[in-house]
Amino acid sequence: MHPLTTTSVFDLPDRLSPKADPALIAGDEQHFTAIAESLEQAIAELSDHLDALRRAPGGAGREAMDRDIEIHRLTARLRTLRRFGLDLCLGHMVGADSSEPVYVGRLGLTDSTGRRLLLDWRSPAAEPFFGATHANPMGLASRRRYRWTRGRISDYWDEVFASEGFAGHAALDDQSAFIASLGSSRSPRMRDVLGTIQADQDAIIRAGSRGALVVDGGPGTGKTVVALHRSAYLLYSDPRLGHRRGGVLFVGPHRPYLAYVADVLPSLGEEGVQTCILRDLVAEGAAAGVEADPDVALLKSSAELVNAIEKAVRFYEEPPAEGMTVTTHWSDIRLTADDWAAAFDAAEPGTPHNDAREQVWEELLEILVDKHEAEHEGDVSPDQLGKSLRRNRELLTAFNRAWPLLEAADIVGDLWTVPAYLRLCAPWLAPEDVRKLQRADARAWTISDLPFLDAARQRLGDPEASRRKRRHKATVAAERERMAGVIDNILDADPDGEGAVTMLHGQDLRTALVDESALPTPEPDLLAGPFAHVVVDEAQELTDAEWQMLLLRCPSRSFTIVGDRAQARHGFTESWQERLERIGLDRINLASLAINYRTPEEVMAQAEPVIRAALPDANVPTSIRSSGIPVVHGSTADLSTILDTWLASQPDGTACVIGDPAFRETPRVRSLTPELSKGLEFDLVVLVDPENFGEGIEGAVDRYVAMTRATRQLVVLTTP
Repeated sequence: MHPLTTTSVFDLPDRLSPKADPALIAGDEQHFTAIAESLEQAIAELSDHLDALRRAPGGAGREAMDRDIEIHRLTARLRTLRRFGLDLCLGHMVGADSSEPVYVGRLGLTDSTGRRLLLDWRSPAAEPFFGATHANPMGLASRRRYRWTRGRISDYWDEVFASEGFAGHAALDDQSAFIASLGSSRSPRMRDVLGTIQADQDAIIRAGSRGALVVDGGPGTGKTVVALHRSAYLLYSDPRLGHRRGGVLFVGPHRPYLAYVADVLPSLGEEGVQTCILRDLVAEGAAAGVEADPDVALLKSSAELVNAIEKAVRFYEEPPAEGMTVTTHWSDIRLTADDWAAAFDAAEPGTPHNDAREQVWEELLEILVDKHEAEHEGDVSPDQLGKSLRRNRELLTAFNRAWPLLEAADIVGDLWTVPAYLRLCAPWLAPEDVRKLQRADARAWTISDLPFLDAARQRLGDPEASRRKRRHKATVAAERERMAGVIDNILDADPDGEGAVTMLHGQDLRTALVDESALPTPEPDLLAGPFAHVVVDEAQELTDAEWQMLLLRCPSRSFTIVGDRAQARHGFTESWQERLERIGLDRINLASLAINYRTPEEVMAQAEPVIRAALPDANVPTSIRSSGIPVVHGSTADLSTILDTWLASQPDGTACVIGDPAFRETPRVRSLTPELSKGLEFDLVVLVDPENFGEGIEGAVDRYVAMTRATRQLVVLTTP
């Protein structure tokens, strides 16, 4: 936690001494004193409240859940307050009709009297702080943004939108806070850039959540920044997306990317977003390999083939065509094909196969009990007959064969090893395609199999969950029976009981005495959904089949889709509209980012021809900054010398070697493939034999992506 009180919150270097003029910063100093006092009080009160909540009885059911949610919420807020201290404040703005500045923060904050000290950045009132421009000042006269270093303000920038009246009250620079921030060194994790969000980015962050919003932009345009900030903003501003309504899922392209952005959402005051990569959505994803045959990968990228899972499961939901006789201690009961069909029809539409099994079983038992009652009324009670039927080995065997518990891995594995089954489920496939899709090892899972495993698991439900559900139901029934016995013993001991004891005769009370919430329950799958909103970064790489995994988790079709068609490794010839409509989305809006804030002009001048040679219509953004460092070309033999020289001259920052698998990483130098560098950024990027990255569109995209990771310097090395 940063110190809340210092001699001065400003720690400006000597070269910025004019900015330390009390006329410019005295008001800020006074306000930060009030913030420090309020923070100390808020931290103390939150700590006491949390201690009290944790000591209080947990309760049961909904009460326990509400208590846990409140503890989680308060803990997250306390963690944010302790983490940032005074640098919760991003800056202030002054309205054209007011002389009092409004201070904007990561979180909202008031003092003990209710006076607002910080306005939450996500609130509508804070929008001008990010969105005001000279063309559209949004009612502002001026805006100040701070740069924080180790808990103190090391610089600040003022922008004046009014033509007069601010002489002596603003420190005017040639650079904005945003441009200045671009020159700072990169770290192993992305820093949030909340204080430097630009108007074009802020407009996208604050756009509504209905339908699908596509954020299209080339390298360095801030797509990832927008995606992360939009996740935090939507959870705060849109009540339809709250945690109890499903929350937000953020899907990144690969594991290094998730590690890189891990700190951003918590720093924005939001810890409720679930983050993952596509592999995480399916248990088999962790060990899945790459599909070796590109033809097979192409076949499996089809959403139509994923939809064949429905027919694959329905194959196991056909009622038996022949009847049977069920023998009991009291009579033989004839179960006809029509009875089987009626029982199968009892499965509620949309219920997963393994969950619906219980519904079909209960209907089947009811049919048998009713038939016995119609012919042998009074021979045995329905409860007694039902218990007998549940243990009837012949009936259980027939039912298990008619409606089996199914595993997703078995369904998908059978498609790839039983040609007749695949032909039945996907009759449109050509014989040659059926042959290509067959393999010797049913469970040699690849990335291309994951959409099929996911669709099968969603359609089937977890068979182990179904087993747990039945065991839970049996446990509850046994507990109720035990409790009924206890109550009967009490009543037998006092047959003339009066007052409260007579209540024990009531069935409702007997049921209530069994605390079902205290019985063991499985841990929920946090990535199973449904989610109220899904954010997808580097979305241009998703196949139609992979899109189905996300659509299954977002019934509302509320998406933020972030990507660049020119960075699609396997090509992207359609428009976003065409691609997304084909996979099942509608209400599609497109927002474009065309300014490259990250990549220096020197680098983009060499990267642009690389991508245009393969994709002439690529959306190549315009760089607005120059590093003054030319792109260097050299020999792979110089790699160690180049890195040693850079490390010796740069006290901080990060570098990355792309294309040399043999290079061993160090704390400040990463080693990545072009594909795994996507979405990341480094001060220095060294490409090793980029012509070996591949041919055609895939090779061009990999070279373009790798080159544009550099924020200051690019070095290209080739083997002599």
